[in-house]
Amino acid sequence: MKILYLYSEVMGYTMSTVKELINQNYEVHIVNWDKNQQVPMKLKETEGVTFYPRSKLNYKEIINLGKKISPCMIVVSGWQDLGYLPAALYFNSKNIPVIAGFDDQWKGSFRQKIATSFSYIVRKFFSHAWVSGLYQYEYAKKFGFKNNQIIYDLYSADINLYSKFYEKKSEQIDSYPKRFLFVGRFENVKAMDILLDAWKLIEFNRNGWELHFIGNGSLKNKLSQENGIIVSDFMQPNELVKEIPKTGCFILPSRHEPWGVVVHEFATAGIPLICSEAIGAASTFLINNFNGFIFKNNNSNDLAKKMLKIISSTDKELFEMSENSFELGKRITPLSSAKNLLSVLD
Repeated sequence: MKILYLYSEVMGYTMSTVKELINQNYEVHIVNWDKNQQVPMKLKETEGVTFYPRSKLNYKEIINLGKKISPCMIVVSGWQDLGYLPAALYFNSKNIPVIAGFDDQWKGSFRQKIATSFSYIVRKFFSHAWVSGLYQYEYAKKFGFKNNQIIYDLYSADINLYSKFYEKKSEQIDSYPKRFLFVGRFENVKAMDILLDAWKLIEFNRNGWELHFIGNGSLKNKLSQENGIIVSDFMQPNELVKEIPKTGCFILPSRHEPWGVVVHEFATAGIPLICSEAIGAASTFLINNFNGFIFKNNNSNDLAKKMLKIISSTDKELFEMSENSFELGKRITPLSSAKNLLSVLD
């Protein structure tokens, strides 16, 4: 049986679920954006997966591709791409499940209220909603999806890739690494300024801890000019995981982060976490005072306090947080993600 993905950017974590679908004896065809990508992800050829560059297909060709493939379902993640909607409408009218990916949080904003006021139109395109978490479930409900039309675990970290580094990390209990790490796009929404301000506030209480940034974006040059931090270029997943044994705490200070699979990745690797209250994935993978801390959004003083809590923790306490992160990372897996998707089939 075949599944057609109509996607914007395909990430490494997308492929972790796709590979599980292949293990379940499904063939996957993916139309994805090949231009103007925010993250320079390199996709490897994978047996059972066929990629089609979005730039070479108009909406009629996407429909024809779907007819040729004859999928048992269609997944649309990136349904802001108007070129995907005619295909969604066509196949939904043929009673083929068309699943909309939901990773945005419901905040009740004016824009969201306007969008959901057209829910009766949106429902003509999609039969199901595939949500990443609790906040996205609420958004899907606002669009009129019923409970039995909402499935979970839209995103999963590559458990096999990240969890093996937990064992290496656990061997370092006598010399726990003193490194805070941020991984992501160097953009204002990620609130790196809040993190930098917090870092300066604890200048005389760092006790040997370092602050590292890994990523790319428009603020890279400005960030590189800051003193007392280390900035590295974006890394592909197989390179990024090599930084895990050196990492003592992962920080994601974003002002707005609908989900944030990177939180799942570092939890799976057994890393204590500090996240702003805006992080969607924190609702699943971070329990305050258990495997890390949650700080008030846009509040550098509160972030500084939480960083000091990590710094003042003993190696034993940090290792216990590490173990707790590893356990919470098991809440979602590529298998649970794939099986949620396949559950829409009769």
